[in-house]
Amino acid sequence: MTQADRPRPPADQVVVVLGASSGIGRATALEYARQGCTRIVVASRGVEALGTLVEELTRAGADAVAVPTDITDEAAVRALVEAAEARFGRIDTFVTVPGVGIWGSVQQIGLDEFRRVTEVNYIGHVAAAQAAVPALERAGGGVLIGIGSVEGYRSLPLHAPYSASKFALRAFYDALRAELAEARSPVEVSQVLPATIATPFFEHARTKLGAMPSGPPPAYAPELVAEAVVRTSVHPRREVPVGDAALGIIAGQKFSPALTDAVLSMTARQLQTTDRPDDGTDILDTPTPGPGRVRGEFADTVLTASPISRAVGAVVRPGEVLLRAIRRRPSSA
Repeated sequence: MTQADRPRPPADQVVVVLGASSGIGRATALEYARQGCTRIVVASRGVEALGTLVEELTRAGADAVAVPTDITDEAAVRALVEAAEARFGRIDTFVTVPGVGIWGSVQQIGLDEFRRVTEVNYIGHVAAAQAAVPALERAGGGVLIGIGSVEGYRSLPLHAPYSASKFALRAFYDALRAELAEARSPVEVSQVLPATIATPFFEHARTKLGAMPSGPPPAYAPELVAEAVVRTSVHPRREVPVGDAALGIIAGQKFSPALTDAVLSMTARQLQTTDRPDDGTDILDTPTPGPGRVRGEFADTVLTASPISRAVGAVVRPGEVLLRAIRRRPSSA
């Protein structure tokens, strides 16, 4: 029986987290260690942040290794996979996190900025999947988990590059999932779809709005996403919304997209700006500065529970059962 038939518990997994310097990626690596995972490979552009993360993981009892990696460098992504297999012999779960953002109107944002967001948030995830899937197959099965966004269902005004990249990303993972099932691959593909999460993402974003940006409230703790990722690596699901607000946003888009357009046209700027000034820095082209941290500073209130989305994420849908049956059918079928 392959791992995909019976996923290993976190303590028995070899995990790679790409995009681990801060925010969701950092929280995910720490959550794996908290749940007993002792073989963790962390990667990102931020060398200093990776160093402090490895120190934290080591104190938690993990054998952690840092591999500096730029997701837009295809050779570096493949080298990350090779380094993980060389160190631990296999990869059971590969988590792809990187994402960058820029706020402003479509007319304010340059084409080069659109290209850069697309290169990191979409093409980079494609490169990671192309490198990770063969490794997961060599391990006899595993889970590829991509961190998307609720914006992959509902785009936000003043955030077009990010929203568009997340729509593309969701389409990509859907296509990959079906292709792997048709090929009878033992690899599961899951996408985690967070609502607004209180990470340093907003402080690290580029903005043309004159103030530090934010996501539509409420803001949820990054640790909730990390917990969802670890659960998904043991109990894979097609899509896993995180934050009860995510369910509302998805429902609104499905049942009344025109009404959602109208509401956002009146509220988008208010919902996506803070009273804090923009410091003029971002990580669109440069690594995360400093030692790295899980939480950001933009949210005054952070929700630490998401009971409805957690319950929804635990439900096995009939289509998921059918897809697994298709993947496991005999070769002579």
